[in-house]
Amino acid sequence: MRNMTRAVALLAFFLGPASVQPARGQDSPYKFSKEIVIGGEGGWDYLSVDPAAHRLYVTHGTKIVVIDTQTNKIAGEVADTPGVHGFALASDLGRGFSSNGRENKVSIVDLKTLKTLQKVDTAENPDAILYEPSRKEVYAFNGRGKSATVIDAQGGKVVATVPLEGKPETAQADSKAGKVYVNIEDTNAIKVIDIATHKVTDTWSIAPGESASGMAIDLAQHRLFLGCDNKLMLMVDSTNGKVVYSVPIGDGVDSNWFDPATKLAFSSNGGAGTVTIAHQESPTVLKVIQTLKTARGGRTMALDPATHMIYVAATDYEPQPAGSKDRPKAIPGTFKVLVYQMAK
Repeated sequence: MRNMTRAVALLAFFLGPASVQPARGQDSPYKFSKEIVIGGEGGWDYLSVDPAAHRLYVTHGTKIVVIDTQTNKIAGEVADTPGVHGFALASDLGRGFSSNGRENKVSIVDLKTLKTLQKVDTAENPDAILYEPSRKEVYAFNGRGKSATVIDAQGGKVVATVPLEGKPETAQADSKAGKVYVNIEDTNAIKVIDIATHKVTDTWSIAPGESASGMAIDLAQHRLFLGCDNKLMLMVDSTNGKVVYSVPIGDGVDSNWFDPATKLAFSSNGGAGTVTIAHQESPTVLKVIQTLKTARGGRTMALDPATHMIYVAATDYEPQPAGSKDRPKAIPGTFKVLVYQMAK
């Protein structure tokens, strides 16, 4: 991954996840809950949640920090992941897969012990990574390699390399449709990969969106949610690539999520220091209901669909003079995760 609205709705939250519904006429469905201090040096990228195991995986420099989401404390770490970008979970196999951008490899990790079982070679700079459960395969999307490396999640062998003719960013899988969808940042397009043949079957323009990074999916309604550099979140029909709706978001988007229980779509905007939260009113309409203030640089996030908590990675920055155009410098040792919960 790469480095306007008004709040008009409150979510009525009941015990059953299927009964979580937005209630009209109230404010601010999400509020700040707590801060989890991690510290240490190095950048960060994707966050991943394992709801059943109550774990949050935070990529950080050359390791992955594991947080217990019940205690909000660090529970361990996965070591030796140079330049790690993402961590895909194969809970059915008890394995995780990290994309190590600086060494052009994927680490296969035992989720119980957090020990690396083996490493698999990829093309240059593996970035986004996902697990496709129906075929038990892992897709590592290689930024500079302009391709996807497909790995047998059980055997640890490369089964295919898919040329993508551009720089891939985030991807999502629809196993029932037999497709993997991936944003191609530098061509303003979505590539569609057939999971049976490992071939690209379609290329869709994302106009009016530009340079999409984040992607989320609504499997029930066949909708993709794309966060674009020109401050738009698109809702795209995953059956034909048609852009059916768009809403404004903040600057610097890098991550998007969708909660099927609440029908909320999220965009984390690092430049603006916000998360845009939009409700899917219908398969053809999105409505922004909150611009949640987070932290400058908080460009990546994760959603726990069981608790509806959202987690935003951030750090503190040195103060800058008014009007300065210099890139802000992070304050060493201030890396953290900000936790936000639904208002009850």
